[in-house]
Amino acid sequence: MSNFYRNRVCLNVLASDLENAEACYQAAKGHVYIGVLSKNYSSVKEAVEDLRQYGDSLDNAVSIGLGAGDPHQWKVVADIARSFKPKHVNQVFTGVGYTRSALDNETTMLNGLVSPSGTPGIVCVSTGPLSAQEEPAMIPIETAIAMLKDMGAQSIKFFPMNGLETIEEYRAVARACAHASFALEPTGGLDLTNVEELIRIALDAGVKQVIPHVYSSIIDSQTNQTNVAQVETLYQKVKAVVDTFYERGEQVES
Repeated sequence: MSNFYRNRVCLNVLASDLENAEACYQAAKGHVYIGVLSKNYSSVKEAVEDLRQYGDSLDNAVSIGLGAGDPHQWKVVADIARSFKPKHVNQVFTGVGYTRSALDNETTMLNGLVSPSGTPGIVCVSTGPLSAQEEPAMIPIETAIAMLKDMGAQSIKFFPMNGLETIEEYRAVARACAHASFALEPTGGLDLTNVEELIRIALDAGVKQVIPHVYSSIIDSQTNQTNVAQVETLYQKVKAVVDTFYERGEQVES
């Protein structure tokens, strides 16, 4: 079970501080990237110093985030990645090439953010700080994935999904990711009620790795901390989806 889960499904949740991050990591049995938002820091130096502590405590399972897909954070994320090499980095579509160069490796999982267009099979790739202000650039999902590969990404971040509102578009993205052997990261409005369905759709399509981002829905509004008990519940729900695949005799990668 553990090899299949780690290779095919890895959670992504936020943490308010190192203690919260460590608790979430344990609750998910290590099958998680702990998201830390770049916009929470006043400087790249401050971020790098803090994230190195996270890396030391979490087997480097850190995900550098933009912060609600904020395109103005794209270069900050890349500059952090120049000095701190985590296991996962979030980036807007137009910042992928710069970020891969800054990482100077091929191992860190780097995604590129594309947005729903309203039409299944078509996505919006103008997600950078300048391009997002212009007429939206809508292209076939297959072309978007090929362009992301050209720039050095291994994964597509589909955001904002608004939960199940864009499910038909998500199905098309999942099929394209499976065909291209590309990872898929559904993001935006995911919670304990819909995450299983979204993961199941991706796995049924044959996606090689699914990284669901479950953020605000499991954050305590009073403490601003991610609810550790809900992370454990989330892990159990996702594990159940994977177990079902075993019971169905699916061919899986070890």
